[in-house]
Amino acid sequence: MKVQFFTREYPPYVYGGAGVHVEYLAAELSKLMEVDVRCFGDQDETSGQLSVKGFPYDSPDFSKTDDKLKGVLQTLNTCVQFNAEEVDADIVHCHTWYAHFAGIVAKLCYGKPLVITIHSLEPLRPWKREQLGLGYDASSWIEKTAIEMADSIIAVSEETREDVLKFFDVDESRISVIYNGINLKEYQVTEDTSALEEYGVDPSKPYVLFVGRITRQKGIIHLMNAIQYIDPDTQVVLCAGAPDTKEIAKEMEEGIQAIRKTRDNVIWIDKMLDKKSVIQLYSHSDVFCCPSIYEPFGIINIEAMACKTAVVASAVGGIKEVVVHGETGILVPLEQQKTAPFEPVDPDAFARDLAEGINTLIRDENLRNRMAVNGRKRVEETFDWEAIAQQVKNLYQTLI
Repeated sequence: MKVQFFTREYPPYVYGGAGVHVEYLAAELSKLMEVDVRCFGDQDETSGQLSVKGFPYDSPDFSKTDDKLKGVLQTLNTCVQFNAEEVDADIVHCHTWYAHFAGIVAKLCYGKPLVITIHSLEPLRPWKREQLGLGYDASSWIEKTAIEMADSIIAVSEETREDVLKFFDVDESRISVIYNGINLKEYQVTEDTSALEEYGVDPSKPYVLFVGRITRQKGIIHLMNAIQYIDPDTQVVLCAGAPDTKEIAKEMEEGIQAIRKTRDNVIWIDKMLDKKSVIQLYSHSDVFCCPSIYEPFGIINIEAMACKTAVVASAVGGIKEVVVHGETGILVPLEQQKTAPFEPVDPDAFARDLAEGINTLIRDENLRNRMAVNGRKRVEETFDWEAIAQQVKNLYQTLI
């Protein structure tokens, strides 16, 4: 059996959870079958049954294109390039809307069964209008078309499955729930503190950690608003880069400047770090905070749990299936507006609740340690890539 992965993200160009998912699933599946990855970039490598080829994202010249439309048009162009080389796999498997158009073309032109993994859904990310303008209508159409013509759909959580049924015309028999996973050997506690020293984090003092992109979805602005309510002796480490738009980048910068007028222990690492450095930050943090307002799964939570860190997270989407309230972390209720942009009804109350959860764990070492141990145990029992890859292989076999 051979599978063709179409994806925007693949190392070294990974900025979100979908890229992490593709990297590890491809590696584990390649132990079971041939895996051919086509991605955005300049990669060109082969190892055993895994081959990876990157395709340029900036050719032809888009210098005269409207900034908000450029990303969509570049994406469509790259998806066509994916198909310009023969698609000879038994299955085509797409990840995120950026690659869905390639899947549509492969199914129509090469007659290949199409599998779509749902990492997020455009109808639940209305803030992308700010990023893409009318390009958001195009990304939404691409996603809807691909999902509704797919032979099989993988939802990364039960709630994501329900969202697919709510927003798309899909027979529920075509949807399978298969969780994200983690490399348990790679993500584990380390004593190394070189990354902390490099970025000015004091390992002798407690700190709460955020890791993620600067985007509305990840709730980084809500955590910044919560800082005023977090115990003043607690360091706040924000490992946050890759802003979606100039507007949210500016909002982040201005927010940090305002916070630093009243406290000097907020460390902003304004780039996406390598895995080794992030694992160090997870390992030595007292609390990991995931304030997302939309999260189909939340792979960052299992990364933190694997490194024996207690979690404070918003009770939304797949997070509720990952973090067990009172056992591996604290889930913070999030009452959201029922219409776009799905922000909290009371942002200040949400910020206060996030801070309360963080303060509770910082002050209670026994509770924190118990959650840390339970978190690692849960990851080992539920989120191992080896078992997940076997589930995906079994799904492929039903389509051939």
